Formats: sequence, C-alpha cells, structure tokens
Amino acid sequence: MDNSQFKRFFGALLTILGIVVLLFACIAFLSDKPVLGLTVSKWESVVPFLVGTVFLLTGVNLVKG
Repeated sequence: MDNSQFKRFFGALLTILGIVVLLFACIAFLSDKPVLGLTVSKWESVVPFLVGTVFLLTGVNLVKG
C-alpha cells in the first residue's frame, strides 16, 4: 500500500468516524434521555461536536489531497 492509498483510506476512516461522532453529539444535544448509556448535558455535547468536526474536516482534506 503506497502513501496515497494510505492517506485516502485513513481519510475515509476519519470522515466516517467524524460523521458518527457528529450524529452522536446532535442526538445528545436534542435528547433529555441517556444516549448510548451516557447522560450528556447540553453543554457537554459541545465537546463531541467539536471533536467530530475536527475528524470530519481532517478526513475530507486527506481524501481530497
């Protein structure tokens, strides 16, 4: 596996992980019940949102480049 294939694979993996974390953050923000067994307040859901955004943007940039 050469360098460009590895970058594309890792970028796709980060993109998928970013989307999953963003979906979790959105559901946790909108829900008053525990999500996946975790009780997350409105302000605590900001952290997964930021982490998911970083993963998503990094993954997209790796796939493009």
